Amino acid sequence: MFTKILDDTLVKNLVADAVTAPSMHNAQPWRFRYARHSRTFTLSTDPDRAIPQADPTTRGMHLGCGAALLNLRVAAAHAGHRTWTALLPDPHTPALLATVRLDDPHGHTDEALPDLHQAIRERHTSRFPFTERQIPDTVRTALTEAAAREGAQLSFLTDSHRETVLDLIKHAEGYNRMDDARDAEQRGWTRDTGTGPSADDGIPAYAFGPRKRAGSTPVRDFAGRHTVPDRDYADFEKNPQLASLSTAGDEPADWLRAGQALERVLLVATSEGVSASFATQPVEWPDLRWILRDPVSGSGYVHMLLRLGYGPRGPRTPRRPVDEVLTITA
Repeated sequence: MFTKILDDTLVKNLVADAVTAPSMHNAQPWRFRYARHSRTFTLSTDPDRAIPQADPTTRGMHLGCGAALLNLRVAAAHAGHRTWTALLPDPHTPALLATVRLDDPHGHTDEALPDLHQAIRERHTSRFPFTERQIPDTVRTALTEAAAREGAQLSFLTDSHRETVLDLIKHAEGYNRMDDARDAEQRGWTRDTGTGPSADDGIPAYAFGPRKRAGSTPVRDFAGRHTVPDRDYADFEKNPQLASLSTAGDEPADWLRAGQALERVLLVATSEGVSASFATQPVEWPDLRWILRDPVSGSGYVHMLLRLGYGPRGPRTPRRPVDEVLTITA
């Protein structure tokens, strides 16, 4: 028996929270459908928003959609609804990633999710310098546990492994700059906010952050080969705090779990006052991605490298209107 009112306004609000999730190049590759009669959301990929050069397997697309799925679960829990989530419910429809049924008799109640709701709108990727302040062990533990609750592993890199990973990031950045197709693809998802109408997707120039003058911090420069007028320079961290996010498997369901784990980590980090950005460059090259595996455990497939620390949260980036990504049916 349904005990919570769920009108179309609330449905739209839930999706509005869901789509604040991060996605590769802010492509926002998701589509939602809500069926009133069954109180069920379906989440699918939007093939028009694929990034074939940097993400030929669509793993990155699945990560972004998984992050949006976690936000939907958080928003629903905050509104008082239990959820029953099924990943990849139809093997004959690969674009269909998940279903989320609200108030199902078998629905799951995750007591920690409602407390993360406020962080949904506060979380922003930061490509700005962080301080050298170390993240306390208690916070690191909370972030690690957040990933584990979604079936993933978050590992803070040791000094020796971090140096190896930093070298891999530099190699990947070089690969990207030499690859004309990838450079053009990235350029297609950047937005010059100083000219023309504002866009509702992609990375706006104001979110690029400053150019790195000093420091070993890996921050993706979305300007690529191009120059942004009047862009500042800044000194970044000498000893960046990096963590890898991995799963035991490397199939589409694992990618979705990793996306949910990623967003849960980011929301907990935001709640703890920790800012974050991504270093995806080596993950996008199969030969480099394999070397990212932890040298001690030697297990798991790395899906994301996170830079974490204390500093600006970064500016809000644009989002597509809910009506463009949501369909409501009887």
